[in-house]
Amino acid sequence: MTISSSSYSELFTSFQREAFRLETLDDYGRSGNVDAYRTYLAGGPKPDDYNSRWLSKVGAHTRAGRRMYRVHIVARPLSSYLRFEFGWGYLTNMTAGEEFFILDITDHPNPLPRVPDFWLFDTEVAAVMNYDGEGGFSGADVLPRDRASEFAAYRDTALSHAVPFTAWWAEYGE
Repeated sequence: MTISSSSYSELFTSFQREAFRLETLDDYGRSGNVDAYRTYLAGGPKPDDYNSRWLSKVGAHTRAGRRMYRVHIVARPLSSYLRFEFGWGYLTNMTAGEEFFILDITDHPNPLPRVPDFWLFDTEVAAVMNYDGEGGFSGADVLPRDRASEFAAYRDTALSHAVPFTAWWAEYGE
């Protein structure tokens, strides 16, 4: 069932232990931080308040002992958007305690070829992210609770093939 923006936001305030995200796209350029992405593309500086609302939310969760982490499936060379997301987004979000992992499929088959982007909250609630063909977020579908174990298995597979972002970025980043 597709949920409203307020219901989607509630998922980020109600989880108790962990929130996991699987990212599969090369471009989310029309979803949030659109102005920052344009600034990045133009060679401008990162704004001082970049991602401040998200940092506040993540920081509150991590200080309370709740884990927020992601795996992004990528293939090199990176798109302009991924260079922006990693160089500005991930490096900034890490300061608030969010964890990132990279599943690089450049030289390996994708172990999750048909799995959509999703958030998994407390291994109990899975929300599949919907995007248009140009990286614009068009809503989330919260799945029935009996499907959460399927998405927990996807999470576990992604993590078992991924490496910590900082190690991957040191080798392949800018």
